[in-house]
Amino acid sequence: MKKSRPQLPSVPHHVAIVMDGNGRWAHRRLLPRVAGHRQGVESLRRCIRACAERGVKVLTVFAFSSENWNRPSDEVSGLMDLLATALTREVPELKSAGIRLHFVGSRTGLSDRVRAGLTAGEAETADNSGMVLNVCFNYGGRWDIAQAAARVAEAGEPMTEESLGRAMALAHVPDPDLLIRTGGEQRISNFLLWQCAYSELFFSDHLWPEFDEAALDDALMAFAQRERRFGKTSAQVAPNRSQALA
Repeated sequence: MKKSRPQLPSVPHHVAIVMDGNGRWAHRRLLPRVAGHRQGVESLRRCIRACAERGVKVLTVFAFSSENWNRPSDEVSGLMDLLATALTREVPELKSAGIRLHFVGSRTGLSDRVRAGLTAGEAETADNSGMVLNVCFNYGGRWDIAQAAARVAEAGEPMTEESLGRAMALAHVPDPDLLIRTGGEQRISNFLLWQCAYSELFFSDHLWPEFDEAALDDALMAFAQRERRFGKTSAQVAPNRSQALA
């Protein structure tokens, strides 16, 4: 019997996910690590659809970190091939679903084929007005802050929170309300260091290929039960919370 979807009193505008556990999922099944990454693409497809159905406006996922270049060369090569293949297969579906795609991260070191695929994927979905999907690829939070500081300095602007914020790689969307990490680890691993200053954190024991709609709903329900104070007291935010739940 299919479990009914819980009624959520509030849904985060922006959800960010560290998709961890592909390699361990494959290892437990005596499969090569790249098989776990392939299954992770299937999980991402499912998650994109579920987030859009639940009213999430922005989904940002950590697909490949700047530190992942240190992994075995065959795994890195397999990830690059998987990205190129996924772009060919998934972009038409994203376009049809009204989802707008952004790739966030440095494109230095990527092959011409991959860079062309990223650019084409963004162009194909640029006119869509549905959920925004940010795929962080060759991305690191420290890189993001450093590149933003360099842009501000090059423009000759004062170095302020506002000027840095405008120069960040995710300046086109609000900061994440909820950061989910799968795989049982409890760290953010250099992901959205600037943007997640006030994000609610949710750690799931599910490996990413096992993260389904029910697991997503668990995270969204946990978020709905959090009190977000942003430096204020409970008494100050209570009236706003009551109005939001009315």
